[in-house]
Formats: sequence, structure tokens, C-alpha cells
Amino acid sequence: MKKVINFVMLAAIMTAGLVATTQANQLDDLLNQVKADRVSEAKLDKKREAEFKNARSDKKALLNKAKKELANQEARNKRLTNEYAANEIKLAQKEVELDNATGTLGEMFGVSRAAAAGAYGQIATSIVSAEFPGRGEALNRIANAKAIPSLEDLEELWFALQTEMTQSGKISQFTAEVTNLDGAKSTETITRLGTFNLVSDNGYLTYNDEVGQVQPLPKQPAGYIAATASNFFNSNSGYSAVYVDPSRGGILALETRKKTLEEFFHEGAEVGYAITVLFIVGVLIALERMIVLGSMSAKIKAQEKNLEVPNDNNPLGRLLKIYHENKSVDAETLELKLDEGILRETPQIDRGVNLIKMFAAIAPLMGLLGTVIGMIMTFQTITLFGTGDPKIMAGDISLALVTTALGLICALPLILIHSVVAGKAKSILQKLDEQSAGLIASLAEKEST
Repeated sequence: MKKVINFVMLAAIMTAGLVATTQANQLDDLLNQVKADRVSEAKLDKKREAEFKNARSDKKALLNKAKKELANQEARNKRLTNEYAANEIKLAQKEVELDNATGTLGEMFGVSRAAAAGAYGQIATSIVSAEFPGRGEALNRIANAKAIPSLEDLEELWFALQTEMTQSGKISQFTAEVTNLDGAKSTETITRLGTFNLVSDNGYLTYNDEVGQVQPLPKQPAGYIAATASNFFNSNSGYSAVYVDPSRGGILALETRKKTLEEFFHEGAEVGYAITVLFIVGVLIALERMIVLGSMSAKIKAQEKNLEVPNDNNPLGRLLKIYHENKSVDAETLELKLDEGILRETPQIDRGVNLIKMFAAIAPLMGLLGTVIGMIMTFQTITLFGTGDPKIMAGDISLALVTTALGLICALPLILIHSVVAGKAKSILQKLDEQSAGLIASLAEKEST
């Protein structure tokens, strides 16, 4: 046991010695590494210090260069300031010399510029420029000139004014390129009426001075106005009437903005469409009744010529058949049978007549309904947007008025048609009553004898 303890103690001493030796080696390595790093940092610091000293020398050189440049610019600024002041004095002297040299020409300069500016505004927008393009370039040059106009410039001004005056009293025909509303271009023959209108086979045209193009109107004026333009264009001799716009397009533009009957009709919207359907149905029923009653009346007239041979294709023939079948009965019985036959024929004769009358009564009421709806929408628009712009309320007011007009337009002819159809039916029934009374009287007369 004692030997074992001695062996353990010896092993522990040896292990401690090895650990101490290892730690001593690590500390020596660390000391050497710190010494090596200190030498490297010292070299790096010296290198940085040298670079800083070199840069400091460069910065000083740049500073000196900048100071020198500043001095040069200050000297240049002073020189230019003196030159500018001298030039101002010289310019004022030259202006005085120019005024003295121009003398009375200065007044002519102002007059020519003013005249050219005024003429340019008139000529550039004139339809004469559609036939003679490019007339405004010379006037624009004269109006913006800085010098006294030359003799050629004054002649250009004179020619432009003279051309405008001369062409304003002429009717001429020329060929030009027309730009359609869809952008397509075509070459057409155009007739110019002085400085008022351009017309072609398709109606009135307009000249767009902004792009220098001849264009058709967005919408032709009323048919009777556009028809005169087409007739005038196609006339070869004699006199032909045509509408002329003395405002150079203003009145014509207003005419194109007027609504057509079709546009007014569509402003009635759904109520207007319903009234139209009502009117069409009423007219169709009336036409059917007129045809049926007319045919029935013709057959009755034919039957009157041959009372002895009744025909089933007409009411009178059917009454005569009842009479021939009941000749043996007394007059009172025959009267009852004939009255029954007339009552049987009456629905067929009066069919649809009261319906036309009902449509004539409903149409104004539907127009009144459209008026109420339009006024409700108008007040709603006023509530949302106020009354600042009347155009906002125009659509709703049009609905109110157009439906009223459509209701009256529908009712008036339907009332007239109803009177005609009712009179036709009444005449047929009256004729049946007359014939029935005659047949009864004939039988009563036979019985009395």
C-alpha cells in the first residue's frame, strides 16, 4: 500500500511539471508576438505620417492655385463690369443715332407693324387661305420685325390686303385636300362663297386655321340648309339659292349645335319610347280596323244590290239569312231574332275601337308622368350641383318637356283616328239597323194584308 501511494505522488509531480513547462512556452510565444506587432505598427505609423506630410504639401499647392484662380476671376469680373458699363453707354448713343437716322420712318415702322398684325389675325383665319395657303407668313414676319420694313415687305402687306378684299367678292372653285372626321384625307372640288362659306357635294365645310386644313362640319345643319349647299354646288347655269353665313362661320356653328327631331325624341328616354310604342300599336289597330271595316262596308253595299240571295261573308247577308229562315214567324219574333243577330255582329264591328280611345287617353298621362320624373331629376341635380351651370339641368328638363310633347303628339292623331274608325263602325251598325227595320216592316205589312 505504501508503494502505491508513492507511485501516485510521483505521477502527480510529473504531470504538474509538464503543465508548468507548457504554460511557460505559451507565454514566451505571446511575448514574441506582441513585440512583432509593435514593430509592424511602428512601421505603419511611419508610413502614414509620411503620406500625411506629402498630402499636406499637395493641399497647400492646391490652395495656392485656388487663390490665384480667384484673383484672376476677380480681375476678369472687374474688366467685364467696366466693359458692360461702356457698352451700355455706347448702346444708348447708338439708339439715339438710330432715332435720328430713321426720322419719320419710325412712324411708318409702327404703322406697318400694326397693320400687319391686324391683317394677320384676319387673313390667317379667313377661308380664302384655304385656296391660297401661306399668305400669313409674310404678315407674321412684318408684325414681329425689329427693323424698318423693306419695300418688298410693304408690297407683301399691300398684296395680302388687296387679295383679301378682291376675293371677298368672288365665287371660285378649287381643288383641295379635305381631312375627314376620322382622319382620312381625300381630294375634293370645293366652291368658295367669298369669305363666307366653303361648300362641296357633301354640304358645308370649314377651314381650321390652327392646322391649315379644310374639314367637314362635325354635323351638317338642318336638311333644308344642307340641301341648298349641295344644289348650289351641282348647278351649272342660272341662279341657285344658298344660305350664306355673314359671321364667317359663327351662325353656321350655332346651326350645327341645334338638336334634330331624332335627338329630341331620344331625350324622352324610356317614357318617350313607351309613348311611341303606344302610338304605333294604336295606329296599327286603327289600320286593321279601317281595312276590316272598309272591306265589310264594301261587301254590305254589294249585298244591298241582291237582297234575295244572302251571303255569309258580311253582317247584312247573315241578317238576311235569319230573315229568310224565319219568314213564317210573326213580326215581333222576327224583330227579336234580328236584334239578336245585330247584337252578335256588334262585337266584331266595334272590336278595337275603344282600345284606340283608351290609348289616346293614356298617352297624355304618360307624358305627364315623364314630366314629373324629369322635374324630380332636375331638383336632384340642383341639390347635388347647384344652379351655377344651366347645362347640367338641361337633360332632365328636356326629359320633362319632350315626354309631354310626345304624349300630346300621340294623343291628337289617335283621337282623330278613333273618331274616323268609330264613325265607320257606327255607320255599319246603323245600316244593319235600317235593314233590320225594313225587313220587319215588310213582314208586318204582309201580315196586315
